[in-house]
Amino acid sequence: MDKTQWLDELAEGLSDYGWMSFDITPWLGTDLLQSLQREIIALDQSDALKIAGIGRGAELVRDRSVRRDKIAWLQGDTPSQAGLFEFLESLRMGLNQRLFLGLKRFEAHYATYHSGDFYRAHVDSFQGRASRIVSLVLYLNYDWQPADGGALQIYSRGDGVEAGSLVLPEAGRVALFMSEEIRHEVLEAHRTRYSLACWFRQDVIPLPISAVI
Repeated sequence: MDKTQWLDELAEGLSDYGWMSFDITPWLGTDLLQSLQREIIALDQSDALKIAGIGRGAELVRDRSVRRDKIAWLQGDTPSQAGLFEFLESLRMGLNQRLFLGLKRFEAHYATYHSGDFYRAHVDSFQGRASRIVSLVLYLNYDWQPADGGALQIYSRGDGVEAGSLVLPEAGRVALFMSEEIRHEVLEAHRTRYSLACWFRQDVIPLPISAVI
């Protein structure tokens, strides 16, 4: 399958179901995935990741009963991040061409869930905000087993759980979904879990990075 056909499938999945899961390794390559994994592990081991919150600006709340991950925002200033950003930009343009979403930019951060961490069911954007439109989660965990927990539970547009809606955080696996429509949660992890989250947005002017979650 070439990239044009692949983008057609992504657009069709988002339109029909609001979400889909796929292996991104053929498009990013194993070397880049491993480089991203090494980068997040180094950040985690150096305590460079910060406790994540809910909301933004003056409304930012750090509630560990809702989410317990730690994050570090990506600026695209390392070789691995630059390679990732090039791919994300091509994805932004491809989705715009097929779905006319008006996506103008994206933002991304690393996220680490240690054993016992989780993120309760939520959506990534409130209806009508015209901010985060499409969400992408990329996993960076090799040799992940179902007993390790940390799966992403996707809820259908009707708010139910359907077969195949549990995504294991295996290296190279991606979940792509509509930010305002698809509720999801990270189930409790039983070992350290590494991922990268990205949001494609319609707004133009980025908020200060410290004020965005």
